[in-house]
Amino acid sequence: MRTKKPETNISKCLWYKVQLFGVTLINGGFKEYTTNNNSIIIIGANGSGKSKLGAWIEDQDSDIVHRIGAQRNLNFKPNLQLSNYNDAKNKIIYGTDDEDTVKRRDKCYRWDWGKSKTTKLIDDFDDVLAALIALYNNETSTYFKNCQNAEKNNSVKPNTNLTVIDILMEIWNSIFPQRNILFEDSKFYAQERNKSSEKYSANQMSDGERSVLYLASQVLAIPENKTLIIDEPEIHLHGTIMNKLWETLEEYRSDCLFIYITHDTNFAASHKNSEKIWIKSYDGENWDLEKIISNELPEKLLFDILGSRKNILFVEGEESSFDTQLYSILYPDFFIIPCGSCMQVIMRTKSFNSTQKIHNYNVYGIIDRDFRTEEEINKLEKDNIYTLKVSEVENLFVIEELISFLANHLGKNFSDVFSDINNYIIKQRFGNQIHSQVRKNVVSQIKYELSMAEISEINTKESLTNAVGNINTDNIYEDTLNSYKQALLSNDYKKVLEMFNEKGLAKSIGHYLGFQNNDYLNTVISILRNKEQTEVLEIFKNYIPELQN
Repeated sequence: MRTKKPETNISKCLWYKVQLFGVTLINGGFKEYTTNNNSIIIIGANGSGKSKLGAWIEDQDSDIVHRIGAQRNLNFKPNLQLSNYNDAKNKIIYGTDDEDTVKRRDKCYRWDWGKSKTTKLIDDFDDVLAALIALYNNETSTYFKNCQNAEKNNSVKPNTNLTVIDILMEIWNSIFPQRNILFEDSKFYAQERNKSSEKYSANQMSDGERSVLYLASQVLAIPENKTLIIDEPEIHLHGTIMNKLWETLEEYRSDCLFIYITHDTNFAASHKNSEKIWIKSYDGENWDLEKIISNELPEKLLFDILGSRKNILFVEGEESSFDTQLYSILYPDFFIIPCGSCMQVIMRTKSFNSTQKIHNYNVYGIIDRDFRTEEEINKLEKDNIYTLKVSEVENLFVIEELISFLANHLGKNFSDVFSDINNYIIKQRFGNQIHSQVRKNVVSQIKYELSMAEISEINTKESLTNAVGNINTDNIYEDTLNSYKQALLSNDYKKVLEMFNEKGLAKSIGHYLGFQNNDYLNTVISILRNKEQTEVLEIFKNYIPELQN
């Protein structure tokens, strides 16, 4: 990967609007990216070479590129040693004001001669504030001279412009409306707003507040037309202020290109006006990068997936639900993403499969069987969406094989335990709900038949009437009722779990195994987590789809 140095006659560093950089890929190929934005986010998982990439970009043109490392000391002295702007600026950029080092444009002092380019703790807060104050003094001095010249020439005095300190105040006020930052006698103070509290030295502020002061001051104090690399822009910053800070700084420093290097998916997804580049892999020398173009996919979810480095499994349920926990045990090599409803699983699985070139992972969905017909199930499988062999995922907690395993684990007599559970689920629960279950099943089948019907735009009313007329509801009802009665009469436990759409079953059988009913699911999850994967899969293999990793 390499950057292209801007032509000297291009003003305000707008070269990046023509060409950002080229990327040498792992396979030896070469790719170039262009952007019209003034901010870029490079996102990657831990260990993907993010910080090394930032250091590499800086090395390509250290005169243009200024990097704010991830390791930064947020302490500064209340009484700053003031300096002229050039010396303070050089300390920020080169780590020293030594004339020979500055002339060579050499950053070796700042990064310990290359030994700690990504790990050194940068301790330059005093220099940053000194540069900001020096820049402010230069601005006020220039304005005063311009006013003197106007008086000598009997001309109109120039209007006052915002100073760099005024801009810092504006940025601060937009982020921390509850606290003022004050600048008096070349010192910074903080004071609670709308309170009669005493002001105090700004070096006593919280980590988040000092981080904002440090980052904003450094960005405002550096010379024009820089490419700024900010490694881990989220450090010490709360999510509610992080994007506000950087978007505001980008606005005030529109002459600069901002390159953020992060693993924070919230930051990457919510920073809307940035180009997004994903570090797919790093072999120690080359980075394999991919520009993210995602018009169809939720960016936060996409970045979570890219950072997981696993194939994807969309499931029903919520983040901490028992079914999601069970899926994480059954499919440990997959990135499990709960989507809530089955429709969300279906939609997201199709969307992510249709855009596989973005993430390059295998994508699957698993949904409850519910009342789906074999025709519908087979159709869904063509889109990598699979159904369980039980009606509800909760029914996996009451399958015969699991009860056998638990009885053996707890030293219970399986035959007695299972006989009681079998009678309870089939005779008491299933038998008493057959007619309501049949009605729900029939409605589901009719909806599916209508969804498959072709309705003509030209002859809508007639084609809709024909579609409804072609559905033999009496036959559907009779066939469905007979299948439910057959399962009941044959005492077919496995078939009942396949047909019985009842979420409460798993929370009502714990007492048969010696647990409180409300503790049953937690206990099962805890026991399964401590078992070998092969043993767990043996229990559930006849009820869950086998997915290719």
